[in-house]
Amino acid sequence: MGAARIVVIVLALAAAIGLAFVVRSMASNGTVKVGAAAEPMVQVLVAKRDLPVGTKLTQEDIGWQPWPAKALNSIYITDGQPPSPAPASPREKAAEGADKVIKAVAGPASPAEALYGAIVREAMVAGEPLVAAKIVRGGEGGFMSVVLHPGMRAIGIPVNAENGAGGFILPGDRVDIMQSRVTKGENGAPDVRVTDVVVRNVRVLAIDQTTKLEKDGNSIVGAVATLEVPPDAAEALVDAKARDDDGRLDLALRSYADLSGPTGQIARVGPPPPISTTIRVFRGAETTEVTPVR
Repeated sequence: MGAARIVVIVLALAAAIGLAFVVRSMASNGTVKVGAAAEPMVQVLVAKRDLPVGTKLTQEDIGWQPWPAKALNSIYITDGQPPSPAPASPREKAAEGADKVIKAVAGPASPAEALYGAIVREAMVAGEPLVAAKIVRGGEGGFMSVVLHPGMRAIGIPVNAENGAGGFILPGDRVDIMQSRVTKGENGAPDVRVTDVVVRNVRVLAIDQTTKLEKDGNSIVGAVATLEVPPDAAEALVDAKARDDDGRLDLALRSYADLSGPTGQIARVGPPPPISTTIRVFRGAETTEVTPVR
């Protein structure tokens, strides 16, 4: 054990013992009142700070926090110890604090250490208990494969300030993808411009290689938007990009109040139906079909 660790341990023990004597002296003088024992508590692993998607967990990101045993959820990560009453006096709190310092410096490895290097796949706020569904252990895939939900695909769509809502589409937003193209008329009929919603309500994973907005940023103008879509929607988008040389894809930003609709719902797959070039004319009981001349 290094000299630095020995010094830290000695100082922690000295501080704990000193505080214990002070508290004991105060208690003997009647200046400290010890309350009733608190309800049983369990140590639960929680986020120490807000953790955005893609965060690689370190010691500064997660830590143990006392949690009422009666409010414990089976999906929470605990230290494996049985519930114990919370410290009922300052002296007990001091002893507990010293014990934590010693364990942190030279004691056995904490179960939390097994999660160092894991990646956050769903954002968490400070104080929120960690659950397995919101993290992926390191080594189980690259960033993009980690943040993708099971069964989903990541696909890139060319964007610019014009077709990307002026750069206000950001990672984490939801969008609809629309295509506008010209359909050739038949038998001399004029060409018609058609606009379709190819895929609805899909999540934006990244703009170029940016997966989260920088502090105080409010827009990103990039060249490619990476979207999370179901497999059939990915096929529809590839088909839409290759269907016509002049086909254009636009991303329409959805409101946060409108995110609960179907995800990846395909409005239409494959080529559009042919445009009718025949006009039906009704005169009384007679019906006549006329083909207009361009």
